[in-house]
Amino acid sequence: MNIKHILVFAAMPLCMFVNGQQIDIEGRFADAFTEVPLPQVKVSIEGFVSEVFSDSDGFFHLELEEVPSGEYILKIEKPGYLLKRIPIRSSPEKRSLAVVQLQADLSFEQNQNATISLSDAELLSEETEFDNISGILQSSRDVYFNAAAFDFGQTFYRPRGLGSEYGKVLINGIEMNQAFDGRPQWNSWGGLNDVQRNQIFNPGITENDFQFGGLGGTTNIIMRASKYQKGGRISASASNRSYTGRLMATYASGEEKNGWYYVFSASRRYAEEGYVEGTVYDANSIFVSVEKKINDNHSLNLSVVYTPNRRGKTAALTQEVFDLKGRKYNPYWGYQDNEIRNSRMREINQPFFQLNHFLKLGEKASLNTNLMYQFGEISNSRIDYLGASAVEFNNQVSYTASGENPDPTYYQKLPSYFLRFSDNPKYEVAWRAQKDIMEKGRLDWNALYSANAQAGENGMNSIYALAEDVNYDHRLGANSIFEYVINDHLKLNSSLSFYKLKTENFGRIKDLLGGKYFLDIDVFANNDGSGIPNQSDLNHFNRLVSEGEHYKYDYEVESVNSEFFSQLQYENRKWELFISGKIAQTSYQRFGNYQNGLYPETSLDWSKKLGLTDFGMKSGAVYKISDRQNIEFNAGYFTKTPGFKNAFVNPRQNNFTVPRFTSEKILSSDLSYRYRSSAFNTRITGFYTNIKDITEISYYYAEGLSGLERETTTAFVQEVLSGMDKRYYGLEFGAEYQLSSTIKIKSAAGLGEYFYSNNPNLMLTSAAFEGVLDYGKTYLKNYRLPGGPQTATQLGLEYRDPDFWWFGTSLNYFANAFIDINPLSRTANFQIDFDNQPLLDYDPEIASELLKQEKFDDYFIWNAIGGKSWRIKDKYLGLFASLNNILNTLYKSGGYEQARNSNYRELEEDTDREYPLFPAKYWYGQGTSFFINLNLRF
Repeated sequence: MNIKHILVFAAMPLCMFVNGQQIDIEGRFADAFTEVPLPQVKVSIEGFVSEVFSDSDGFFHLELEEVPSGEYILKIEKPGYLLKRIPIRSSPEKRSLAVVQLQADLSFEQNQNATISLSDAELLSEETEFDNISGILQSSRDVYFNAAAFDFGQTFYRPRGLGSEYGKVLINGIEMNQAFDGRPQWNSWGGLNDVQRNQIFNPGITENDFQFGGLGGTTNIIMRASKYQKGGRISASASNRSYTGRLMATYASGEEKNGWYYVFSASRRYAEEGYVEGTVYDANSIFVSVEKKINDNHSLNLSVVYTPNRRGKTAALTQEVFDLKGRKYNPYWGYQDNEIRNSRMREINQPFFQLNHFLKLGEKASLNTNLMYQFGEISNSRIDYLGASAVEFNNQVSYTASGENPDPTYYQKLPSYFLRFSDNPKYEVAWRAQKDIMEKGRLDWNALYSANAQAGENGMNSIYALAEDVNYDHRLGANSIFEYVINDHLKLNSSLSFYKLKTENFGRIKDLLGGKYFLDIDVFANNDGSGIPNQSDLNHFNRLVSEGEHYKYDYEVESVNSEFFSQLQYENRKWELFISGKIAQTSYQRFGNYQNGLYPETSLDWSKKLGLTDFGMKSGAVYKISDRQNIEFNAGYFTKTPGFKNAFVNPRQNNFTVPRFTSEKILSSDLSYRYRSSAFNTRITGFYTNIKDITEISYYYAEGLSGLERETTTAFVQEVLSGMDKRYYGLEFGAEYQLSSTIKIKSAAGLGEYFYSNNPNLMLTSAAFEGVLDYGKTYLKNYRLPGGPQTATQLGLEYRDPDFWWFGTSLNYFANAFIDINPLSRTANFQIDFDNQPLLDYDPEIASELLKQEKFDDYFIWNAIGGKSWRIKDKYLGLFASLNNILNTLYKSGGYEQARNSNYRELEEDTDREYPLFPAKYWYGQGTSFFINLNLRF
């Protein structure tokens, strides 16, 4: 394959020949409704790599010399507007077009819905099980990708089964994915929809002018002052999803005197309570960009983004809790002084600055150099307490009071707990427990304050405290992107990038809930059976911490990444070809600031440095059967370093790194057929991806562990899955047909098979025992991957009236969604007792049924959108509205098996109960929801 590509590229100059014809064309673009000039419209000729952009007044001039005589297609593109393709002929004469009016892409307004879906996903859980790549699809005009981002996205559907760690998001060419887990932190720039409309999306492993890109596609959001249309926009929105209200204002100056441009945008999103109970939402966003055009070849842009936000989380529910409280229930909140207070708040406060330099090196080359600095913290709050069996072990620090888990859905507070013994059910206590959760079921803040007050009266410290897990980042990024148009058919892109991150990770006391101090020990962590609590830091024995102080853990991670990328693109009237490659280096190193009592020798100071070198190659071809039909093929093989989340086993307590830490190996290909005409557009794509050597680290409580010298009832463990392979294949389909000048029908489908393709290795570490429990293989092969439905289809209708109002509706069908299974239950531990002897009562048939993966029910969702525009003198009023899940369909959007019962005997006993103690937990999709936006442009 590579040799063929080299020969093709070597022969490219021979394909060029001289003719007396040329393409010399100029014109002006304007909005079809507002008639306002449109800057930054991209103009190109199909079959040639050269492209130009319209200026601030909408004018453009494109010139190609010595082209073969014939008919060509002038392609006109701008985010937020429909693609326009105009046939033209080569000629010796210069041609001037009349004003070209571009029609607004109505579906582009659905970006509002996609943005809210991202916010909804981030509210669900700390591990963001619902994270997907739909956020990078917002700028696509493709029918399938639009469905995936908007209608499918609300169910947390993953295009091609991929999480967002496999997609890349850039702002002005700078990568925004985090080193922690490889995912973009959407809310670090959220709430700025008006200034994020100019996006370049490259799906999958197709060509990309800025960097090698990701498996799931690459989006570059251009937030440069000179790229915005002159004018202002103010808008007000209402919704009943993650936020209930939003206000936004934006103004772009256009070109001022002496070549200055500036843009300002600000928004506020808020909710006392979203769709789910107790989900407070408070977010502000500010964007400022200033650009100086030094001369026609030289400009400098400075951008500042600051989007502080805080949001209340929600929890997955067991079937028992759902039956009692319903889909909107959330156990994390309660009333304090008649106001909603959520104990699980996620706060993001990470402003960033970008300096971008743009330089034209003659007519055919350009160099774009970018610098970015981002700093600030992400915190996640939770209730910390001293446990149910605190021990007095030091004369200087005396405490005898103890706390219980304040979670109203803690398993020992549910009716099932009091009915767990069939021969001795406690019906009266169970009835009281059921009555309590049905009538209240909220976090009792007053009880926490009272417990601390009572402890204080007895001379003791706080039993309860509101704590935060904090990541404070300092991130520096720099890159340089070079483009050289070798000739009208051949273009070279290269880039060099460097990113360095220093992240400080620590626990912090946010609120002592009326108390004065909190004892910095871990009453749940000891591995010698003595019951003596562990010291967080031996250098500060029995430390008493007050509000705002670090406690529990304190460590730093340094991450350094550099990459070189290069790409060659060739285009003529029949072929589009590209080949690109990368080489990258990534390193991680941990530094411990606390000497943990359980790991005194391995918690302080530097860990060993982990370093990996990645490489990659990908290539693609488009064969143009005619002006209407294409066949497209892409293939690539590359490696990817995991985020440092999956590099250190237990970084809060020690320097242990993952054994045999290695890069993921990714092999991917896709084949597409595309047809487009004035009335009918369609694409069908088959894809295949195989990812090998994946490492994943998880944290949970487990019981029934074998291989220990003594029986351990419950242990908080770190699970390391290594050498894991996953396979993804399927079909994507999208089609739209213009029935008339006003009516369009559309259809989309994503049909996938995503599953584990081997049996990886599993090992456990824990503070509850010494050493490592290596259980060998976990038998995951052919189990389905979690993460939303693997089948999604759509049938839709759109009506666009000449009087500038429009309406659309779609019926969406989802199937083949599966629960996230517990790997520990699929190891040898499942059929072995704690003393390493086989379980005598083990029944393979029953075991097979217990380990069967749960498949969620199929479901339909009906959505509708619509809008209207009015022209009021020189101003423009717009209305957009959407209704999601109109029929209020109840469905499970995700879930996971609890790992507490990882032994056959315990799991069978628990499963036989009407309501198990440790059943699966589920997230439920939202019912009927709406979004309304009213905006004024001037």
